[in-house]
Amino acid sequence: MVNTITIQEFLQRAKQLPVLDVRAPKEYEAGHIPAAHSFPIFDDQQRALVGTAYKQQGHDPAVLLGLDLFGPRMSGFVKEAGKLAKDKELLVHCWRGGMRSSAMAWLLNFSGFKVHLLEGGYKTYRHLMLEQFSKPRKLLILGGLTGSGKTDLLPYLQQLGQQTIDLEALANHKGSAFGNIGMPPQPSTEHFENMLGIQLLQSDTEQPLWLEDESKTIGKVVMPIQLHEQMQNAPAIVINPPKKLRIYKLAQEYCQTDKAILEAAILKIKKRLGGLATKEALIAIAEGDMEKMVEIALSYYDKAYHFDLAKRQHVLALELAGIEPEENAAQVVQFAKQNNLL
Repeated sequence: MVNTITIQEFLQRAKQLPVLDVRAPKEYEAGHIPAAHSFPIFDDQQRALVGTAYKQQGHDPAVLLGLDLFGPRMSGFVKEAGKLAKDKELLVHCWRGGMRSSAMAWLLNFSGFKVHLLEGGYKTYRHLMLEQFSKPRKLLILGGLTGSGKTDLLPYLQQLGQQTIDLEALANHKGSAFGNIGMPPQPSTEHFENMLGIQLLQSDTEQPLWLEDESKTIGKVVMPIQLHEQMQNAPAIVINPPKKLRIYKLAQEYCQTDKAILEAAILKIKKRLGGLATKEALIAIAEGDMEKMVEIALSYYDKAYHFDLAKRQHVLALELAGIEPEENAAQVVQFAKQNNLL
């Protein structure tokens, strides 16, 4: 017997059981439940054929075509499911909890698996994720100029008992023209929302949540509007280590990077830097003078950050002597407590 369950129970069970997403590969790639395995009942071309048959010929011919495509692959599906679910218990979903997931659930149940089917499918999951971004939260924003080491502080804040979410880690981008260097490909905005939504769902809304200050986009990923508005209105602690340490830190990060990648990053901000500064930055890259290149780039990024910071209502500046993340995280927590933010 197939057990149909709510999204809340589905996510709870997904902590222990494999999740099979039976949508087409393109659907999965656009966004999926983070724990899910791609287990398509149809490939992209087959899905298009069935969809066309439904529109042109109606329900019954589309079902028959689907069965023709599904039938020869049944044994393969059962074998693959067995590799993923050693105890023969698993979770299944499609887009709306319709024919695709029902067919897969029937097959696996018939083959001896205990199957839990998501009521409403992935669409229900998306609704739950989107709800997370408009929930009121006690946000604390960690700000700072480029190279101040904000991201590095987050794991140490966690060690000090603070709730944090690393937005840049989820987006696979550090938020500047140089932000994709050394990072994996970025997820789609939809999948970024899925990963972020899960972390928000698991957080305690009664306790402060630290987020790094971000613009409306992180690389090509777009921040959820409702959450970003909350972030803009939340108190921000802006850390400020000495500029020479910021330059040194960034120069060390980029010194092993291919020069062509750095040149491309500088050219992305050419209009903002101006012709002369761009030329000087490119010469510095060619000569391997990364500190000079970073100093030139920061002339733009520092000005842009101060411009954005001026839009905030509640900003607290914290001067730091060094850039060591564990020590700075402790100072940030102490500073937040002194200012009645914790």
